[in-house]
Amino acid sequence: MTEIQRDLKSILKSRIGKGKIIILIGPRQVGKTTLFKSMISEAGFLDTAQYWNCDESDVRSMLTKESSAHFRPLIGKSKFIVIDEAQRVKNIGLILKILYENFQDVQFAVTGSSSLDLSNTLNEPLTGRKFEYNLFPFSTNELVHNSSMIDEIRQLETRLVYGFYPDVVNNPGDEKEILSNIVSSYLYKDVFEFQDIRKPAIIEKLVQALALQVGSEVSFNEIGRLLGIDTLTVQRYIDLLEKAFVIFHLHSYSRNVRNELKKSIKIYFYDNGVRNAVINNFFPCSLRADIGGLWENFLISERIKNNAFHNRKEKYYFWRTTQKQEIDFIEEKDGVFSAFEFKYSSKKSGAKCPLTFSNNYPEIPFSVITKENYIEFITEN
Repeated sequence: MTEIQRDLKSILKSRIGKGKIIILIGPRQVGKTTLFKSMISEAGFLDTAQYWNCDESDVRSMLTKESSAHFRPLIGKSKFIVIDEAQRVKNIGLILKILYENFQDVQFAVTGSSSLDLSNTLNEPLTGRKFEYNLFPFSTNELVHNSSMIDEIRQLETRLVYGFYPDVVNNPGDEKEILSNIVSSYLYKDVFEFQDIRKPAIIEKLVQALALQVGSEVSFNEIGRLLGIDTLTVQRYIDLLEKAFVIFHLHSYSRNVRNELKKSIKIYFYDNGVRNAVINNFFPCSLRADIGGLWENFLISERIKNNAFHNRKEKYYFWRTTQKQEIDFIEEKDGVFSAFEFKYSSKKSGAKCPLTFSNNYPEIPFSVITKENYIEFITEN
């Protein structure tokens, strides 16, 4: 099987030997370790590399000693060391600082499947000592480069239903089983381990509720009543799920125009396949009542992945008024805004920008994204 090249690889390779720790954070099962192994092979470190997997208890125990003398024989003559699932090690930030300061000729690379505590642990000890990036499931852009644009367009309905996890993409025919395993074995692993969740079933029900509301505004009060928990608990659990890279949110865009929603949020999934597995709905697109939300989740997550893989730092919003005029997606790049409406049906490609928006924001260009022009929206470099 041909290796699917990751867009982020060239950026990561350019950081090797620059005197800083390379940190790669993202969901489990998206290929973080595979990417580093590929880089090590191509960069000529194959015979001088080590992999420390922090899911293993003896490795975690090895990484609790805050002493350079302890690490010297462990590192030996290695020139490249990958520390996997670093969020599982207590005081990992301090440990990495010790490694960084005492083994300058070693390239350390760190992966984490959760930012639940990792980012806070790393930020202060590693200020000025790290390059940090996010890795997600494959992007459309990466798959286009692996095959061709026409081949990937032909796979659109498959991607909408089954998503982009590497194991899913590489094993056509087994998508349902693989996604079910990801959801049952990996999706909530870091959430449950990091926090004392007294009722794990509540988290699963919350994710199901969010999956059914993709493309709609989320009310913490309504979800709380549905699940029998208070609003603050809903917010805390959603924050945990975001830090575990299950979901992400967009804030409403507002400059205090009358009737604009100012504090609303929408929640999306990083992967359509995971979203569909959570609600056990793998119906084809032609039979889905939720195709609008599925299309919206697909386009937004793909746009965000493509930007992240090219190290672009855009900001994202949606827009809506109390009269339910709305725009699905607003992107800010270097202070310049663009607005987009998503329509799965090509018959709606002539959708017009809401007058309230165009009158108050005439400088913001408006575009409609359909099946006819979506590929340019999610693959531009």
